[in-house]
Amino acid sequence: MTHWGPELRDGADTRFRLWAPDRDAVTLEIDGAPSVPMTRDDEGWFTAEAAAGPGSRYRFRLDADLAVPDPASRLQSGGVHGWSVVVDPSFAWSATEWRGRPWEETVLVEVHAGTLGGFAGIREQLSAIAASGITAIEVMPINAFGGTRNWGYDGVLPYAVAEPYGSPAELKTLVDTAHGLGLSVFLDVVYNHFGPDGNYLNAYAGAFFHPEIDTPWGGAVAVDADPVHRFFVDNALMWLRDYRIDGLRFDAVHAIANDGFLDRMASEIRAALPERHVHLVLENEKNDAERLGPGRYDAQWNDDFHNVLHVLLTGETSAYYGDFAERPAERLARCLKDGFIYQGEGSPNHDGAPRGKPSGHLPSTAFVAFLQNHDQVGNRAMGERLIHLTDRDRLRAATALLLLGPQIPLLFMGEDEGSESPFLFFTDFHDELADAVREGRRREFAKFDAFADEEARKNIPDPNAAATFEASIPKPGPAAGEWRALYRELLSLRRTHIVPRLKGAVGLSAEVQGDAGVKARWRMADGATLTIAIDLGDAPTLPEGEEGNPIYREGDRFAAWIET
Repeated sequence: MTHWGPELRDGADTRFRLWAPDRDAVTLEIDGAPSVPMTRDDEGWFTAEAAAGPGSRYRFRLDADLAVPDPASRLQSGGVHGWSVVVDPSFAWSATEWRGRPWEETVLVEVHAGTLGGFAGIREQLSAIAASGITAIEVMPINAFGGTRNWGYDGVLPYAVAEPYGSPAELKTLVDTAHGLGLSVFLDVVYNHFGPDGNYLNAYAGAFFHPEIDTPWGGAVAVDADPVHRFFVDNALMWLRDYRIDGLRFDAVHAIANDGFLDRMASEIRAALPERHVHLVLENEKNDAERLGPGRYDAQWNDDFHNVLHVLLTGETSAYYGDFAERPAERLARCLKDGFIYQGEGSPNHDGAPRGKPSGHLPSTAFVAFLQNHDQVGNRAMGERLIHLTDRDRLRAATALLLLGPQIPLLFMGEDEGSESPFLFFTDFHDELADAVREGRRREFAKFDAFADEEARKNIPDPNAAATFEASIPKPGPAAGEWRALYRELLSLRRTHIVPRLKGAVGLSAEVQGDAGVKARWRMADGATLTIAIDLGDAPTLPEGEEGNPIYREGDRFAAWIET
């Protein structure tokens, strides 16, 4: 089995590898040293050994006009078109006893490294995050991408830490510091496509893709080919082993369209790290309940939870919110009891095609719930947060539902400080690519009522403008103190009343009350019953005189109690 990437050997020697089945010859170039011809085997793997210690810059020469970086480079010098760098994987870890936290204890906050000042900037915020009651940070993709600013989903070198964020050692310091504070670290990884700037794979490994299978980004990634499968599994294991990341969130796996690959990857990861709490989470538009469970994936991001609550909170029904516009309270009830709302029904947003599979048998912890995340804020044309789209009382009630409900909660950076800063879509492309991204972004919003007019779409911020990135740096809102206090109180209540009872919790019932109210019940691990009532309507009413121990009440809009 051949693995990707450079292997630092005894002394200053390094073994280099490249899968280039479309090439008959490849030369290893080391900055400041003679070039080294590489040896090809029958499967198209090229190998060479050279005196190149940590810090050495290298690349692969394909012909007189083209030299490319290592697709499994751990670090780049000069961006994704520049030299790859040999990295020493060793590190003096301090939190040596850390083995992770059980999944049921997880409360995530999603962060973007660039807007927070890189790895060092995130590290400065860890103490405050831990003190708030949050137990894990989830970092948006940090793989190398074209330019100096990007969400990370346009990455082209999945193994390389993006230069603008810091070095591999700085990332390890961030993880080590988090562990010392009791915080888990999750990382978002993208295995469904490569970005448009700096992907050279087609120049030497066309078999990395299936050109006959169309995706929004071109030919599908050929994960059924063993070298390609190895590329991504090795990448996942690198983050988990070398950097001691505690969990991975796999972006848009529906675009991979290969369940066998997903199952095999989960199996290999589980087998490789049996002694640690390693958590694997999917983003999967298909609502595929079969991918969730023991030995597979811990959970899936539950877009249904967000979407139906967004309709109830804001009244918006354009585009994909149209799938949740009819009977939203009934749909919320199903979400709270069963997890997914769409469990095989036809989706208007998918031209009536069925979406999802039955999920009521799964524990509530198989779903990651959220009111906001990078997609749901940043994929709005103007990047508005919920605090601009609904009123204070409804938002407080929805926050209580998120944090006291039995699904695993995820927050978006700044949310717990009442941030009013937008989070916009930003890139750093140039020339024709910049024009294509800008105009493509504006065309996407033509299906939204507010941007049906072409003139209105011209007001959408240019993704490539530096000001778009700068506006996305989160700042505490004017009522930050109030929101911090609310989140701390709710997370303390979750830690006391919910988490100890959470493993294996399942929905018992959920009933609609009025136009926008739901009362839901769950059987908890200790046999207790958790009941939550929420009403997001114009004239809210909550049930009175319920038996059990009250946990929290938010006026006439939310109440939670436990019956033992």
